[in-house]
Amino acid sequence: MRTKTRLRQIFNLLLKQYGPLHWWPAETPFEVCVGAILTQNTNWGNVEKAIHNLKAAGLLTPEALRDVSLERLADIIKPAGFFNVKSVRLKAFVGWLFERYDGSLTRMFAGDWQKLREELLEVRGIGPETCDSILLYAGGKPTFVVDAYTKRLLSELGLIKATADYEEVRTLFMTHLQNDAELFNEYHALIVQHCKLHCRKKPRCAGCPLHFLCCPDHRLDPVPAVSLGPV
Repeated sequence: MRTKTRLRQIFNLLLKQYGPLHWWPAETPFEVCVGAILTQNTNWGNVEKAIHNLKAAGLLTPEALRDVSLERLADIIKPAGFFNVKSVRLKAFVGWLFERYDGSLTRMFAGDWQKLREELLEVRGIGPETCDSILLYAGGKPTFVVDAYTKRLLSELGLIKATADYEEVRTLFMTHLQNDAELFNEYHALIVQHCKLHCRKKPRCAGCPLHFLCCPDHRLDPVPAVSLGPV
């Protein structure tokens, strides 16, 4: 109960501070999938540049990415960094999409999302974070995305150990919160925003809405209720 209450408190405080963030910024579900692969080991600004290049070249469709040469694709996505590796990963994802679902995201997302998660994790270059980003942000499936920001924040708040692995952190959210895609979407976006501003590697505590929760002596203190809808 304490973990559930604390997770609700954190969400309410962050939502009050930042408001709805409406993440992920993309025009189509396929663009989300591509962005999820491109964002590996780089910042979002670089991904936006690569996405812009793909759009300008008319390559932001499954068919276009399937047919473009690996060399040209790598050149176009250079701003995202690790472009040779990521071009191979994009090709692997699109190849799998055509082999398994005839290139259709609609067909891909139509079945049991938990089985789909297992399938995606077998695709070359699709790790848990990328997989869950695709499922949540492109498919609207209720799976929580865990990244370095999530681990850092929950560790600082005493909810996990710094050594906790991906599935341990994901299970924390999946177990103690309602499995709702809209909630998970907003929660993760709020965590990212908060950590960019405050819970950095060198923390900026001034103005942090969660500052009083970081002190071990106060982690279980009650937080004033914030009525922002069910979570």
